[in-house]
Amino acid sequence: MGVMTPFEALKVARAQGLDLVEVAPQANPPVCRIINYGKYQYQLSKRQHEARKHQKAAGLKEVKMRPRISVHDYETKRNRVIEFLKDGAKVKAAITFRGRENAHRDLGWEMMRRLAEDLSEIGQLEIGPRQEGPNLSAIFSPKKPAAKPAKPAAQSAEPRPLQPQQEPKSAPVHETSGG
Repeated sequence: MGVMTPFEALKVARAQGLDLVEVAPQANPPVCRIINYGKYQYQLSKRQHEARKHQKAAGLKEVKMRPRISVHDYETKRNRVIEFLKDGAKVKAAITFRGRENAHRDLGWEMMRRLAEDLSEIGQLEIGPRQEGPNLSAIFSPKKPAAKPAKPAAQSAEPRPLQPQQEPKSAPVHETSGG
């Protein structure tokens, strides 16, 4: 609508039943729009909601075990870790030692090594096993899928029959002798 005073712009906006909204205050002169501000806020919140919906939270899941866990219970915990990794989450595996178990920490280290081997195909060890007080913990992250090499366009396209090319028609050439 051009350059006008704020009073005139507000008068035009009120006449249309809309709001005067400053969109670029740092510009010289400042830029304003005449819009329905409530509708604008609603559309903005909808866009932000959609953006949040498509984001994936990189959460850290935790699985706790004890060093004297039974074989079936270990397999259940391992399968739970596999599910978390397939969902794209990082997993902290923690083995807690209590009382006399502290004298046999080698059992916990062996269990953590076995867990790392069991998860080697689906996940990778991000932070190796380390002892923190009564806990032995390691963090696993999902493996990145290996990128497949892209085929060149010439190979991926289906072959098609060759068509005879037509010679371009040229205009008659007039020769003149230069002098």
